[in-house]
Amino acid sequence: MITIDSTLIEKAAFNKQIAPYKKKMIAEINTVISYAPKNINRYDGKMQSSLGNLLADLCYERANVIFKERTGKEIDFSMFNYGGIRASISKGTVTNKNPFELMPFENSLVVVELSGKKIAELVDYFIKNKSAHPLSKNIELLINTDTSYQLKINNQEFDLSENYFVLTSDYLQSGGDKMDFFKNPISLFKTDYKMRHAIIDEFKSLDTLRTSLDNRVILQ
Repeated sequence: MITIDSTLIEKAAFNKQIAPYKKKMIAEINTVISYAPKNINRYDGKMQSSLGNLLADLCYERANVIFKERTGKEIDFSMFNYGGIRASISKGTVTNKNPFELMPFENSLVVVELSGKKIAELVDYFIKNKSAHPLSKNIELLINTDTSYQLKINNQEFDLSENYFVLTSDYLQSGGDKMDFFKNPISLFKTDYKMRHAIIDEFKSLDTLRTSLDNRVILQ
């Protein structure tokens, strides 16, 4: 056991060996990859947020390409958890550091095939949880009360008899954040694509990050 505290003396030889790797890491983490014209956070709306919308949409777009190429099918929508977003994006330059702050976990994107009954459980959880869990723009959810709502998926009325493909993280699929409706799906597709990597790839492809609150979730 080696106690690490203020009494520990640095060794110059170790610092010299680490220095080039540290320099390279700092340079990479501070590399500018995009620009935010305003502060983007998870606190600016009720049951949705500008940051949650951005992340849900970009993950959907990135993962849907993979899913369609490998299965010939398309993802219906994505859902993630409010607590999984661990930072905000400040107005100004966006660097490689931001995605690591947003998503410090090694979560991978997965697609679950859910029955209409499970989708109803998902919506019930979303409404009663009263948190801005990120939903992609494929969703139009009009909430009247805790038990009354209207739902459209890809501009079509929700059909309880249909199955739907939902993008989420492997953490949530295993029941994380008590999202048990993701467990034991009809089918499970692993993209082998980490959520953080999707964020980095999307940010690098955009000169400017644009997102806003919209009509995906409306409270009556």
